[in-house]
Amino acid sequence: MPEILPLGGRWSTQIPTVIVSGLPRSGTSMVMQMLAAGGVPVLSDHVRSADEDNPRGYYELEAVKRTRQDAAWLVGSEGKAVKIVHALLRDLPVDRPYRVILMRRKIETVLKSQTTMLERLGNEGARLEPEQLARTYEQQLEHAKDYMNRHACFEFIEVWYGAVLEYPRSQIERINRFLSGELNVESMAAAVDPALRRN
Repeated sequence: MPEILPLGGRWSTQIPTVIVSGLPRSGTSMVMQMLAAGGVPVLSDHVRSADEDNPRGYYELEAVKRTRQDAAWLVGSEGKAVKIVHALLRDLPVDRPYRVILMRRKIETVLKSQTTMLERLGNEGARLEPEQLARTYEQQLEHAKDYMNRHACFEFIEVWYGAVLEYPRSQIERINRFLSGELNVESMAAAVDPALRRN
């Protein structure tokens, strides 16, 4: 198992938890697959099973949704990866270090993919106009980045979904340097399947 590099400053003796975050349908599941292939243990309970929208699985942990009330799942999470939607980053306790991979994807593509998925599930989804929802998502992402910048326990990089599909090697090398420099880059690259670009 590759050792995740500690953050600097007061966190230099602690191994951070790896967080994969972003908007829904922004490629977070793909990055979790990549990290698992690269040798990073992932936290997932498989409650949400694979389906047509994510045929390789969602790599989610239900306990994450209750972090504000109960963050016990973080015990033993050092050096492991977990998926957390952008809006829940501020629920993480600031008494430990985190290294965050913030996935980005064109907002219009996110909305289109999300709408298709919700329609398939028979769910109406948000009752906002696409333009309003896009603005809301953009604002939420900026708030999440601002929050992380204001708390020393976070280090993060932004990774664009399209760039991973078009230039997987360079983006994987970025992620590898950010985390440890010891990940299995070849295996991570093999986990990137452009055919999985959904909707």
